[in-house]
Amino acid sequence: MEKEKSFSNVSSLDPSDGQVDPNPTFPEGGRRAWMVVLGVWIAQFCTFGYTNAYGVYNDFYVREYLAKNYTSSQISWIGSVQLFLVMSVGLFVGRAFDTGYFYHLMIGGSFLLVFCLFMLSITEAEQYYQVFLTQGLGIGIAVGATYIPGLGVISHYFRKRRALAIGIATSGSAVGGAIHPIMLNAWFHGSLGFHSGVRASAGLNAVLLIIAICLMKPRLPPTPKKESSTYKDLRVFLRDIPYTITIIGTTSTLAGLYFPFFFIQLNAIKSGVKPGLAFYTVSYIVIMNAGSAAGRIVPNLFVYRFGVYNVIIPCVFIAAILVICTLAVNTAIGTLIFAVLYGFFSGAYVSMLPPMVSSLAKNDGEMGARLGVCFTFTGESMQSSPTLI
Repeated sequence: MEKEKSFSNVSSLDPSDGQVDPNPTFPEGGRRAWMVVLGVWIAQFCTFGYTNAYGVYNDFYVREYLAKNYTSSQISWIGSVQLFLVMSVGLFVGRAFDTGYFYHLMIGGSFLLVFCLFMLSITEAEQYYQVFLTQGLGIGIAVGATYIPGLGVISHYFRKRRALAIGIATSGSAVGGAIHPIMLNAWFHGSLGFHSGVRASAGLNAVLLIIAICLMKPRLPPTPKKESSTYKDLRVFLRDIPYTITIIGTTSTLAGLYFPFFFIQLNAIKSGVKPGLAFYTVSYIVIMNAGSAAGRIVPNLFVYRFGVYNVIIPCVFIAAILVICTLAVNTAIGTLIFAVLYGFFSGAYVSMLPPMVSSLAKNDGEMGARLGVCFTFTGESMQSSPTLI
């Protein structure tokens, strides 16, 4: 319990001799630490928050842009591959972060995201491969390159309050998942249209990502490269029984977690909800992500007292029941209630996942690698889930 309450039995590397410090200290706040949290919040808004807006793209592709030649299942591969890559590149990104490549990953991933958005803006209707390459592959890799470094750098400043700090930072993706879709829906179906709308969002993200990178700064020295390798990480971590069980549980959970995020707007419209209402009130686009933003902060306040596993398990259980309830949801009010509740409890899981995994790390030098290995295994389940619907 003591280990769980502190989120990780962490230690830091002494920059003078590269050894593990048995008594690490963490700022647990202060101007520099909260500036880092703000930077990660902005980065989450632009990256993972943008992938949360894929429901808008999926709806637009299914009903207009790719509707003539491709089925809903084929189109959903774009979003599912995007999610798969966000997580699966973690095997390499996590180790790169641990060994000191924070800025390389953040700058490279940010540039690739903006570049791919501009490329998406010049794709042609019914050209599936163009959309798949830019949005499925390109944006997926770009977001994956920035996800673990953003979460990992927070662990350089917080230990006891890590879950709360990460929860606040990851709420940026929920806010992004609400704001981006409002703008995209207005642009796609307004005077700008699809292509100009995507370019406008690319410009906005470019400015915000520059600000985010300027705010973030690693504090702890990197792990010596000779002490870390992908093969060694896998061999050591997978012999850790609690860690392996956590990976299995995480993989199972994420296999179904994003189903509503992909299809709630489209399902609402097919159930008779007017498009304007689906865009701005009932869909996950706004309400679900507003609930998710609250869910990423409020439950994390109880983690230090009760332990991360004791808080996250009930949240997953309730989210699972809510997914089953979608079979009976066919009205605007029902969809609204579902969006609020599911957003809250699924958001709680997403925000507590990094502290849960990091609670099993032996020291800060393997934090990124632990997250990366876990996310790599979960990537396949996240890819398969939407395409099976």
